Amino acid sequence: QVQLVESGGGLVQAGGSLRLSCAASGDTFSINAIGWYRQAPGKQRELVAGFSSGGNTNYADSVKGRFTISRDNAKNTVFLQMNSLKPEDTAVYYCNADVKYSGGGRGFYWGQGTQVTVSS
Repeated sequence: QVQLVESGGGLVQAGGSLRLSCAASGDTFSINAIGWYRQAPGKQRELVAGFSSGGNTNYADSVKGRFTISRDNAKNTVFLQMNSLKPEDTAVYYCNADVKYSGGGRGFYWGQGTQVTVSS
């Protein structure tokens, strides 16, 4: 089992910044792909930023130039630096990871989510 724990969400005014963290822990594993999704009330969950299996980064058009995804492979942690936040960024942000266990097997996990609220 692998657990993803997000942190760093909160309330911020438009134009402000937040940094989200997602730490993966559990059985010995390696990350195939990992990224951040968000879901606003009544809306579909969408990819915000992620690392593909090849290590390339992808961003939603709406966040390009404002958000930056990064990772610390040694600590199995991925970050999302969010700058110039807008009210439309308000959503629950979820970490997602596709992992491979060292002994074999595959897993697909979601974090519990962290609320980001942008006012004004």
